[in-house]
Amino acid sequence: MPKIDAAALTADLIKCPSVTPEEGGALVRLEALLSKAGFECQRVDRGGISNLFARWGEKGHAKTFGFNGHTDVVPVGDEAAWTKPPFGAVVENGIMYGRGATDMKSGVAAFAAAAVDLVQETPLEGAIILTITGDEEADALHGTTALLDYMDAEQEKMSVCLVGEPTCPNEMGEMMKIGRRGSMTAWFTFKGIQGHSAYPHRAKNPLNAMAQLMNTFATHELDQGTEHFDASTLAIVTMDAGNPATNVIPAECKATVNIRFNDAHSGSSLSDWIEKLVKETEVATGIEIDVDIKISGESFITPPGALSDMVAKAVVAETGVTPELSTSGGTSDARFVQHHCPVVEFGLVGKSMHQVDENVPVAQIHQLKDIYTRILKDYFA
Repeated sequence: MPKIDAAALTADLIKCPSVTPEEGGALVRLEALLSKAGFECQRVDRGGISNLFARWGEKGHAKTFGFNGHTDVVPVGDEAAWTKPPFGAVVENGIMYGRGATDMKSGVAAFAAAAVDLVQETPLEGAIILTITGDEEADALHGTTALLDYMDAEQEKMSVCLVGEPTCPNEMGEMMKIGRRGSMTAWFTFKGIQGHSAYPHRAKNPLNAMAQLMNTFATHELDQGTEHFDASTLAIVTMDAGNPATNVIPAECKATVNIRFNDAHSGSSLSDWIEKLVKETEVATGIEIDVDIKISGESFITPPGALSDMVAKAVVAETGVTPELSTSGGTSDARFVQHHCPVVEFGLVGKSMHQVDENVPVAQIHQLKDIYTRILKDYFA
């Protein structure tokens, strides 16, 4: 079997219109490639989401390297704003354009190509597992979680895992993720009594309660950071009364806050804090406040050690750049994998992800495959 061109595989995947929850042909293409190379493949579809599990080598081997990634992409948005077809994989001046070029079809192509080439060329004592989901960009309810549930049921086990998300802000090799902040959102509904603004004593203005509670959030410092994390952040993302009239006190208004929190907190502790402030505001204002809280993921950390050292060593060897160990950014599916085994993330420069004319330098795709290949060789050495 000839060596796999990771850039050509990236182009094949970009041409699959796999906007969540559509599979679009991407996992079909990968399953065909991996099966031909001797991987045992299993579709793990759940809840209308397509997922692929692939293993080369002995099931349950104590030395099993895992890769995790996703082939689903965010919507194109205004297609007229694109200068290249969003699913065309057009290459111009060494740059490949298309939705998912950076996030993260190139990462999946690079680790799939590295794994296939290695098992074809080198006798390995151990196993390689690839878990590839179609539900990272949406609610992530039936993606990597479904794959991990399948693995638990089938007694499949990764010893360590690398998630191929784009991790570098500006320069290839400059950052890897050893953890992520937690994320949660709280939606508030303030219920008062509508009335004429000239007679506020005859109404109960929910905006007063909203202003008081939102000001408490806006002026509160959650923490000053921890050993491996920056300070937690709380952002008020919307406040709305839907009131076009200037002489009417509305009966209801709504607000939403999003919190990205470090390991000084948990989703539960922050939920308790929010609910305590809600009760205090209700007592102070006489306004009923409903709150709905969703915790998208807890913070986690894979302490610096053998896994991060091995990845950093490979990055330095292929790029000459020593990666910073970071926990910045949003959430990723590493938040699920961390319950299964030690996990780190390393991938491309992510400057254009989710943007119009998303793109990736073709040379970086080949470089990323070389990094993943070196990591695999070092691991199995």
